[in-house]
Amino acid sequence: MTLRDRPPERSESLCPQLAKNMLYRENGQFKTTYPADSQILPIRQDRMAMALLLAVAFVVIPMASSEYLLRAVLIPFLILSLAALGLNVLVGYCGQISLGSGAFMAVGAYVAYNCQARVEGMPLIVSLLAGGLGATVLGVAFGLPSLRIKGLYLAVATLAAQFFVDWACLRLKWVTNDSTSGSVSVAGLSIAGFSVESPAARYLLCLSFVVVFALATKNIVRGHIGRSWMAMRDMDVAAAVIGIRPMQAKLSAFAVSSFIIGVAGALWGFVHLGSWEPAAFGINRSFDLLFMVIIGGLGSISGAFFGAAFIVVLPLLLDKLPYWTGLSVDTATASHLALMIFGALIVFFLIKEPHGLARLWATAKEKLRLWPFPH
Repeated sequence: MTLRDRPPERSESLCPQLAKNMLYRENGQFKTTYPADSQILPIRQDRMAMALLLAVAFVVIPMASSEYLLRAVLIPFLILSLAALGLNVLVGYCGQISLGSGAFMAVGAYVAYNCQARVEGMPLIVSLLAGGLGATVLGVAFGLPSLRIKGLYLAVATLAAQFFVDWACLRLKWVTNDSTSGSVSVAGLSIAGFSVESPAARYLLCLSFVVVFALATKNIVRGHIGRSWMAMRDMDVAAAVIGIRPMQAKLSAFAVSSFIIGVAGALWGFVHLGSWEPAAFGINRSFDLLFMVIIGGLGSISGAFFGAAFIVVLPLLLDKLPYWTGLSVDTATASHLALMIFGALIVFFLIKEPHGLARLWATAKEKLRLWPFPH
């Protein structure tokens, strides 16, 4: 009996079972145009999952979530994701270390506040974007040393921005509209006549900014600008030899990163805090953003969201730990435990998985594409 004459009963019974198991597969999804071949989500299942996620985020969550969940979890998560996204552009894609992210957030918040306080009738969206432009100017100014120094020296140079902004917010009275304590507040937020005071409205505002900036950043890093950033990150000398201009690549990374972080800072002050002082954007905020990028994944758009979710959710889980386990853990111990866990995870990811949680998620997806086959 030849192979052609072999009865097909077993294969026919096995194929339907394999078809049921192989759901995450691009078989049969043919690309016939260049735009289809270069799209962000090439697999149909990914596009369907993203559409479902956006539908849940824009429709279901505002209707079904409580005020506490929106104010204490989701809004901080979205704003910190946006800030981590901006920092990831600089650190993850361009390889330039920055410890001044809190300063850029502060500049964005105070510039947006001055636009609202000094310009009558200034639209809220324009004020938030103006905060990003103000942070861009500062980011480019403190990014100039990156043309000559790198590594630890650049980190110290960007750290100087943090102390300079802290001093300016406390000493320059016109920054805080002549407030003696440096504390400012905003109220009565509205867009085109619609109030943005409810938690659901503020959540939708933050979500809209995050979606737009994430999509824009994804397209930037896929283009020639992003490739020049990654070339500078991998080997700046070789990048200069092949024709990439170091000044243009590095300063553009500082500009884009600072703009996104500045908008995030304006949202943090206007939408989340409502009333703030310079201490709200201290050096601890810069370290938190750096932790998000390292834990979430350097050079990854999704890593910003994973890192922000981890930083926001972990302290809440530690606060609930005494109720779940029956142990008596005070607030100081819980906060110290969170810092210890952050430090241990940073060391773990730097040694075992430098690309962070985003890489683990990508590996899981690749295994799912091959499952149930072992190879």
